[in-house]
Amino acid sequence: MKFIRRQGVGSNVPTSSMADIIFLLLIFFMVTTIFKLEEGLPIKLPRAESGADQERERLLHIWADRYSRISINDKLVRIESVHAIIASRLEENRGLIIAFNVDHKAKYHLVSDIMEQLKDANAVNVSFTSIMEEGH
Repeated sequence: MKFIRRQGVGSNVPTSSMADIIFLLLIFFMVTTIFKLEEGLPIKLPRAESGADQERERLLHIWADRYSRISINDKLVRIESVHAIIASRLEENRGLIIAFNVDHKAKYHLVSDIMEQLKDANAVNVSFTSIMEEGH
């Protein structure tokens, strides 16, 4: 008995229309997906009538960097002296606004310690900002 060898039947999948099928599936899922927006409470936020620059005497800048250095109006200070400096400046000017500028890589305990010092000095007008690394 003699066996005849046949050429192997190709088992390849045509991929020429694969991109079309993927594109159609993508469009289908984009059209049928429902995005629910959170509505929250119905509130109306106040709008500012106009912006005004603050006088330099009304601002006090506190800077904290990632190396745990603290600067108040461009003077390096220790964490223990923040309360005394803020309290004396608040006695001079009760309308003092404290701008608390923190590096985004500063340690949380440093920020917490400074906030405790501000709270102990009874500083109520505090604005918080974050400073990004240069090059980002």
